[in-house]
Amino acid sequence: MSGQELLGVILAAGKGTRIAPFSERFPKPILPILGKPLIQHQVECMRDLGVRRVVIVIGHLGFEVVRALGDGSELGVEIEYVDQGPTLGIAHAVSKLEARLDRPFLLFLGDIFFVDLDLAGMAALMEQDGVRGVLAVKEEPSIEAMRRNFVVLEDAAGRVERVIEKPRHPRTRLKGCGLYLFDPVFFDAVRRTPRTALRDEYEITDAIQIFIDDGHEVRASRCITEDLNLSYPHDLLDINLQLLGDATLVGEGVQRPAGAVLERSVVMDGAVIEHPITVRDSLVFPGAVVRGDEDLVRRIVTPEHVIDCR
Repeated sequence: MSGQELLGVILAAGKGTRIAPFSERFPKPILPILGKPLIQHQVECMRDLGVRRVVIVIGHLGFEVVRALGDGSELGVEIEYVDQGPTLGIAHAVSKLEARLDRPFLLFLGDIFFVDLDLAGMAALMEQDGVRGVLAVKEEPSIEAMRRNFVVLEDAAGRVERVIEKPRHPRTRLKGCGLYLFDPVFFDAVRRTPRTALRDEYEITDAIQIFIDDGHEVRASRCITEDLNLSYPHDLLDINLQLLGDATLVGEGVQRPAGAVLERSVVMDGAVIEHPITVRDSLVFPGAVVRGDEDLVRRIVTPEHVIDCR
């Protein structure tokens, strides 16, 4: 299956209250990773596979997502937007797309950054006879991470036989990563997905289990080295620093006086550093002004806030 035969879907509707104060102004998917919105990285991954049409589900501050990406022409894709309305879970967001998707589609959760992503390998699994769904997974060493996500159980032939949301006692280290590939027949299961009593939402794992129980073959693709979830403010800084390594990224039009030192930081377009300080292990948003005369260490600076991530 070539990427040109696939559609792209990104879910970007959630409010992300845990990442306040960013959520007051920014949807999580447009928060910056190495100088550009997280969701732009995802669109570029799809484009590089050959995907040319991407549907983005928006909600909270959705106009900011539209402002960040536009119609997709600058990225080499065609982007259209669908408003989720009430945010009632991932399966609910997917249900809004049935009339728009007539071929297999890649589904990204818009608040996860994927490292060393092999989308071609994932698509190749979908080419196998009878396969109607592929789940991106990784071997997860952290039990706590397993308990926050969902696990995937395979049978002896390598088919997914069960997915378990937020297990207390994981029976496997195979963790789902928030990236999926489905045939449109998946919507048959989505329509029959019940609303959960615990979270009062429509869970994607429930839809996947219904899909499997209907007899459709689903496979797991170990196509990701690492999935970095954007849940709390410090996650944004940690993701940027992990990807930076020992480098420093300075945008266009940054103003800083003689003597100002930038170390292992991202300082974005138009930022201003007023004093000759050291900025270390920090993230400065576009147009933000660093006013203090003390060194800046493990801080995120936006035009409105300074967030201490020490």
